[in-house]
Formats: sequence, C-alpha cells, structure tokens
Amino acid sequence: AAMPGGARDLYRRILLLHRALPPALRALGDRYVKEEFRKHKAAGPAEAQRFLREWEATLIQQQINEDKQNLREKTVYGIQLTEEKLNDFRDEQIGQLKELMDEATKPQKNITISKDSQHKT
Repeated sequence: AAMPGGARDLYRRILLLHRALPPALRALGDRYVKEEFRKHKAAGPAEAQRFLREWEATLIQQQINEDKQNLREKTVYGIQLTEEKLNDFRDEQIGQLKELMDEATKPQKNITISKDSQHKT
C-alpha cells in the first residue's frame, strides 16, 4: 500500500514552513521530516491515515506558533507533548524523540551550508 495522494502536498507544506526556521533548525527539521515520510511510504491504510493526521495537526500547530511569533518579538519553536500523546508512541519513536531533543539542545556550533552541497533539480 502507498501513502494517500495528500501526503506529497502535506510534505511540501511542512518543508515550506521550515523555511522560516534558523538554518540549523531548518536542516534538522527537514532531515527528520524526510526520514519519517520515507519510513511511512509503504504504511498500511490505517497507519498512513494516522500518520498524516498527526503531521497535519503538527503543521497547523506550527502555523499557529508562527502567527503568534509575528505578534511578539520572542521566537518559540516546538510544542509541548502531553503525557497521553507520549504514551501513544512506540519505543522506537520515543528513542527518535530523545535523539531529536539531544540534537536540538547540543551547544550551538557554527553550521555552514554551502550552495554546492545542495541538490539541484
């Protein structure tokens, strides 16, 4: 089975929203999204629908946060996960969240992304 047709549109909208992030967070977020969508490409219909619903909710929350940021000076990234949401995750997903948190909270390094390293289409 393949992901429903709306998956590509959702994927593009998420990556488009990431353009507003600082470069290091954008690169991290883009890698995470690409990996997750790739992993779920052949998911069964029920799992694919749940996956897309969760990402749609995340996208909407990101857009709300972006709108709020435009109304105030301090920038806030991410959302709080409730204990109920965390209980729905598989052990593998908890591990991924931990890796993501560790990566996002590392002491900041200067990251340079050259145009030469990007794929051209």
